[in-house]
Amino acid sequence: MNYILKLPYTIIRPVYERTSLHTSVINEVTGTELRQAYTHCRLITREYAKTFYMATRLLPNKKQRSIFAIYALCRFIDDLVDEAEDLVMKKQLNPEQIVQMLESWKDKLQRTYNGEVIEHPILLAMSDTLRQYHIPIELTFELMEGVCMDLTKNRYENFDELYTYSYKVASVVGLMVSEVFGYKDKKALKHAVALGIAMQLTNILRDIGEDLSRDRIYLPQDELLQFGITEADLFEHRNDDKFKAFMEFQIQRAERYYEDADKGIPMLSRDSHYPVAMARLNYSKILNRIRDNDYQVFTQRAYLSTAEKLSIIPKIWWRRKS
Repeated sequence: MNYILKLPYTIIRPVYERTSLHTSVINEVTGTELRQAYTHCRLITREYAKTFYMATRLLPNKKQRSIFAIYALCRFIDDLVDEAEDLVMKKQLNPEQIVQMLESWKDKLQRTYNGEVIEHPILLAMSDTLRQYHIPIELTFELMEGVCMDLTKNRYENFDELYTYSYKVASVVGLMVSEVFGYKDKKALKHAVALGIAMQLTNILRDIGEDLSRDRIYLPQDELLQFGITEADLFEHRNDDKFKAFMEFQIQRAERYYEDADKGIPMLSRDSHYPVAMARLNYSKILNRIRDNDYQVFTQRAYLSTAEKLSIIPKIWWRRKS
């Protein structure tokens, strides 16, 4: 689990008070404890989802805070399972204990949804968010199922399997935040699912090298075989013509999901158009950066600078204006 998420809240509270994070988006919240809870969630979002965080800053304050709470919750669940996996590998935790730990967290979530106040900054922020937006608890449980797949599965036979995983760890997050963004047509949710798939596929392609170091291959095995690529080729970091063709095939599929997602943006509430478009365009640019890097994903991580992320704003404005 990441450092900020592991620290007791009583220790990190003074850090917040020394930073400039207490701007109007937080200060307008009534109640010191709730302000600190939202600040905690905001800090997590800013630290670990820089592209997403930058996009949320274009939202009204109320929506920003709720997005921070949802992201922090999703991040916490993901890191909870990651830490459990590491402890199992070190034989400091057994699978039964992981189940108990997750069931305990599910119970806290259920109690939060039932209106009970749980003394945890993320759950305090989520409790306030749930008073304003309807976010089905089933989505949160699906996310937990998805991240738990990493405990038992490190290979994917085909794209259908990978789609199921991507839906659970990414699309359900898109469905959760869509309730905050607001939408005029429920068809927007179908396109939110597509955006989640596109972003997760982008993550997978960007992080191939990092995942290999943990003996994880989030690439369809049948498609690797189709392109004549073996696992040995991947572990030996062979960036040959076969691999480049394979990567281009994967990139083009992700781009089709982004194009599908574009249809849903006009269906969202007007104040959510710009942030969603910004997140979508900046994330999809990672695919172009992979191309620019000659598909070298084993030892080179594709990313955008802050200036590159900001440069997309005029383009979004012109598209919305047109």
